[in-house]
Amino acid sequence: MAGGQSMILLDTCALLWLAIEPARLSDAARKAIAEAGEHAHVSAVSAWEIAWKHIHGRLRLHLDPSVWFPLALENHALRELPITGAIALRMAALPDIHRDPADRFLIATAQENRLTLLTPDPLIRQYPDLATRW
Repeated sequence: MAGGQSMILLDTCALLWLAIEPARLSDAARKAIAEAGEHAHVSAVSAWEIAWKHIHGRLRLHLDPSVWFPLALENHALRELPITGAIALRMAALPDIHRDPADRFLIATAQENRLTLLTPDPLIRQYPDLATRW
């Protein structure tokens, strides 16, 4: 907690749903985002995942991801976190519960920055030393 507010990291689904389909967010997720205020974060890996899915036709956006991503962050007052060497090393050392590299980076980012990961993914919730909410 910082300043009485919870500090969260939105996974890529949570970011997309917040920006495009807010009704898909759980009540607890909406509450967590509202409570976090300026302490709501997204990982740079979400930018990569969104762009990758868009380029390969698995995600349709009304704008190019290079425009959409920064606008989504600005519109929802989200702070972007970089992928650091410490995060990359932590990601590689994670137990093999989840094989998706983007999700593993999100887990490592949350752990490294002591953030609660906002995710609907039940596999992610199995990781030790990881606070999650949904």
